[in-house]
Amino acid sequence: MEFDADLNACAALVEKADPDRFRAAMSAPVAARAVLFPLYALNVEVTRAPWVTQEPMIAEMRLQWWRDALQEIADGGPVRRHEVVTPLAGVLSPHLAANLDEYVAVRRWDIYKDPFEDQEHFDNYITCSSGHLMVAAAQALGPAEGKVVQDYAYATGISGWLQAIPALEARGRIPLLDGTPDGVRTLAQQALKCLYRARRNRAAVSGPARAALLAGVQAEAVLKQVVANPGRVAAGALVPGEISRRLRLSWVAVSGRW
Repeated sequence: MEFDADLNACAALVEKADPDRFRAAMSAPVAARAVLFPLYALNVEVTRAPWVTQEPMIAEMRLQWWRDALQEIADGGPVRRHEVVTPLAGVLSPHLAANLDEYVAVRRWDIYKDPFEDQEHFDNYITCSSGHLMVAAAQALGPAEGKVVQDYAYATGISGWLQAIPALEARGRIPLLDGTPDGVRTLAQQALKCLYRARRNRAAVSGPARAALLAGVQAEAVLKQVVANPGRVAAGALVPGEISRRLRLSWVAVSGRW
């Protein structure tokens, strides 16, 4: 797939709204970028949909618009013209598009201020939001065992979630089931276990598909910081240094050893 106006628009959207994923995509082979940028642009649009309005009904409609667009791709018929949806239709199989419905649906939690009901509810949110996106990206690029990618994506999702805690709380959300230092540390430890389990099974993710996992290369460092000092979460002090982030991303991109 050539970089036409739509793909360039997707890349520009990701560069502005999600610089970490932009850098990850730019570290991938050129062919992989044509797959990653539409998916990461979708993520930008879906992630911000619940937050751009104070009206729950409008936010629900925004999310439904994306569910409808993905359903059109899944159905294999005509797909609406849109700078993100159009290139998405070129990279997603009907199966992968159908699987992304839950990825959009769980974002309804962001619209309201209700806490998570229990651990299963919380885990499902992370699995669907972070996991389904990474699985779709990996499997659109090449053979990849979904469970392995889900494990890695869970660790990536928890890392990002913990970094977002101060902003979520400032918006009146209750993002954690147990916000005590012990509870936060335990969550980070569980995420690290998932990451290490994924690494033990990295052979189940093909070389081309590994480009999708570049988006999670900072997760281990962040989670280890939380285990060492859970107070860094509330302080908003979890962002890795710029030099270390670039070096880590470059090493993983070259070695393939995520």
